[in-house]
Amino acid sequence: MHIVFLGAPGSGKGTHARILVKKLKAVYISTGDILRDAIEKQTPLGLEADKRINDGYLVPDNLILDLVRQEFMNQKSEKNWITDGFPRTVIQAEEFDKFLHEIGQEIDYVLEMNVDKKLIVERLTGRRLCRTCQAPYHIKFNPYNEDGTCKVCGGHDIYQRDDDKKEVVLKRLEIYDERTFPLVNYYKPKGKFHSIPVNTDEGIEEISSRIIRTIGL
Repeated sequence: MHIVFLGAPGSGKGTHARILVKKLKAVYISTGDILRDAIEKQTPLGLEADKRINDGYLVPDNLILDLVRQEFMNQKSEKNWITDGFPRTVIQAEEFDKFLHEIGQEIDYVLEMNVDKKLIVERLTGRRLCRTCQAPYHIKFNPYNEDGTCKVCGGHDIYQRDDDKKEVVLKRLEIYDERTFPLVNYYKPKGKFHSIPVNTDEGIEEISSRIIRTIGL
């Protein structure tokens, strides 16, 4: 089974992609993970990506596609695979379709995590971390101790990541709407697109069950 997960930052696509990866024993394709690994290993593509990032540029479509192609070849992804956060643009989607055709594969399901933007902002801006042990918290859904200490290690330094600050979150959502949301219209006519509604009062298991029903497991 071949599945593409779409969704705005904070929509839960990474969480649910990983759940399905375990269930299907699938290869997990995350461009974020691939980029970090290539940069850490100092591969030619990693070095090029690192230079682009350090110079303040976005990693271009052709470089992302080269990294994904290489990952497919390395993993020999002939059976089950799931992508998380890829493709990010229509250009990437078109080239990915061509690549899959070349290797005799196709996408079975495109799953969009459909979450209200207000909920996403609430989720992301409310996230906190313990600087000592990195235990995750949320000021509303999973608060730390009332005295400001970590429930895990007792540390006193609970902080908010810079990319979880409201102005940054709103900018990330703006970029998603401009660059990635058009993928919905790209995939819909192909008959494999499914929108997964996510409500504020639902837990992970309930959403996961909906996804599993959607793909017929």
